[in-house]
Amino acid sequence: MNEDPARARFFTIQAIRIAGVACVVLGMLIATRRASLFGWGPVWFGYLLIANGLVDVFVIPTRLVRKWRTPK
Repeated sequence: MNEDPARARFFTIQAIRIAGVACVVLGMLIATRRASLFGWGPVWFGYLLIANGLVDVFVIPTRLVRKWRTPK
C-alpha cells in the first residue's frame, strides 16, 4: 500500500507532542508529591520529567519539521 509520507510524519509529530504533555503532567504530579514511583518518587525526578516534556512539546517537533521540509 502506498501511504503518504506526510501523513506518517504528521502523526509522528503529534505523538511526540502528546507524549511530551504526558511527561509534563506526570512530572508535575511527582514534583508536588501527589504521585510517586514505587513509593519513593524524588522531587528532582519530577522536575526532570517536566523539562523533558517541554523539550518534547516545543523543540523536537520544530526540528523534525525543519528536517522533513520539502526542498525548494
